[in-house]
Amino acid sequence: MTATTHRTGRGGGTLPALLLALALALAAGFAGGPASAAGDMPHHGQAHGPHAQPVEPGQSAFAALAEIVAILQADPATDWQKVDLGALRRHLVDMDELTMRAVAVEEPAPGGLRIRVSGAGRTGEAVRTMVPAHAAELDRMPGWTARAELDGADAILVVAAGEPGEVARIRGLGFFGLMATGAHHQAHHLAIARGAHVHGHQGAPPGR
Repeated sequence: MTATTHRTGRGGGTLPALLLALALALAAGFAGGPASAAGDMPHHGQAHGPHAQPVEPGQSAFAALAEIVAILQADPATDWQKVDLGALRRHLVDMDELTMRAVAVEEPAPGGLRIRVSGAGRTGEAVRTMVPAHAAELDRMPGWTARAELDGADAILVVAAGEPGEVARIRGLGFFGLMATGAHHQAHHLAIARGAHVHGHQGAPPGR
C-alpha cells in the first residue's frame, strides 16, 4: 500500500479517507495475529528466547582455557595424569603482564630494531621468561635473525633482516607486534596444557 499525503484546507473529503485507510491497516495487522507480527520483526528474539544459550566466555584467558579443555576432552589419547592447566594459566598471566604492563624502549639497529624490555615484579618475570623464548621463534622467520639476552632485570631483543622491505616491517611492528608474530602460540598452549616444558612453564608431575 502506498501512502500519499495530501494538504487540504477545506472540503473535508481527505480526512475521512485517511481515517478509513488507517482503520483498514490496523484491522489487517490484528487479523495477522501475534505470529504474523513477530514474523515481520527482526530475528533478535532468537538470541533472547527461553532456550537461548550465551556465547561470550566473559574473558579472553578463560576462553583460551576453555578452548584447550574442549580439545583435551575430545581427544581419547589425552593423558590426564600429565595435563596441567595451571601451567597454561601461568603462561596466560605472563602474556597479559607482558602485553599490558611491560615497558619497551625501541631504537633502530642495523637492519632492524633493538628493544630493551623491562617490568617490575610479576611483569619482570614475564619479560625474562617470554622474550628469550619468543626470540627463538622470530629467528625461524624467513629472512630474519633474532636474538635475546638478559641484562640484569631487563631483556634485550634484537631483530634484523637483509631486505629493506623486511627491515621496514620489523620496525613497523615494533616490540608488541613482533611478540604477536607467528602462529605458534596456540600449539604452545596445547603443549603446555598437556604437560610439556614450553616457555619455562613445566607441567606438574603425575599425582600432583
